[in-house]
Amino acid sequence: MKIAEIGNVIQFKDGLKGIVEKVNENSVIVDLTYMSNFRELDLEHKTVVNHKNYQIIEETL
Repeated sequence: MKIAEIGNVIQFKDGLKGIVEKVNENSVIVDLTYMSNFRELDLEHKTVVNHKNYQIIEETL
């Protein structure tokens, strides 16, 4: 399993997407405002996702 890095875009939990802002030992902190429908979903701006529960869809260079 590859662990995301800061700036990567990840997908998790039924198609939610976000940009990784911080990498912790067991999880990442993700900025959800990346999604175009963010306001419609009425979510918090950031969330924590365990490394086991996401996949990287866009890597930073």
